[in-house]
Amino acid sequence: RGVGKMWSSSFVASPHFSSPPKLSLFLSSSSSSSSSFPYQNLNKFLCFAQNPSSTIGINFSKRQLNLSILTLLFNGFLLDNAKSISESGDLQRYNDFKGGFTLLVPSSWIKVDKAGANALFEEAETRSNNIGVVVSPVRIKSLEDFGTPQFVADKLINAEKRKESTKEAEVVSVGERSGSQKVYEFEYKIDSTRGGIKRVFSAAFVSSNKLYLLNVVHSDKPEDPLDSSTRLMLEQVLHSFDALPLT
Repeated sequence: RGVGKMWSSSFVASPHFSSPPKLSLFLSSSSSSSSSFPYQNLNKFLCFAQNPSSTIGINFSKRQLNLSILTLLFNGFLLDNAKSISESGDLQRYNDFKGGFTLLVPSSWIKVDKAGANALFEEAETRSNNIGVVVSPVRIKSLEDFGTPQFVADKLINAEKRKESTKEAEVVSVGERSGSQKVYEFEYKIDSTRGGIKRVFSAAFVSSNKLYLLNVVHSDKPEDPLDSSTRLMLEQVLHSFDALPLT
């Protein structure tokens, strides 16, 4: 299944595993909410941070407070082990409780089922524009055990160049951010015999010995280039990709 499979194999068989993988912990005071198939690939920005300057004072009676807590607990119970989508303007929050990940997706894009994908969303008018997530078991505990962001980017772009359909592949940016764990982010361009020039935004992280891969693919042809508003939306999707908190 393309690079999703390549990634899993590389993580398991990487020569970097001459010594047992080390466990890295990343703590943050801020909260985080991340292709054409098969999966191919993996910039640099912090996901989401709560605004500490925004505070609202509300007076609760003891009874009202207890009722509020019960309501929250009950709603959490209903959502447990389920998938949910909540509205947020042009983007929606998609939570996959079984897969253990969360991300924003365009509200007009359609969720479809496809073998090998834990989640796949396609633009209704142009289905080659899509967002996909693959989750695979791995032996490492963090991406740093596998290599640096640049090391990973080199592996991804080389995998793209080996494809018969790839005419040209170029890394645009490489970076990392801290969510509930370290997340690597990449942007690159592909010129392919299948669909022409495409812009790809990818993210990857490891949580609970599972590799989480996000691919966001959009056409970026010279005659119809990726506009700034669509690019901003796709970057929001990229930076929103994160693990769901363990319950």
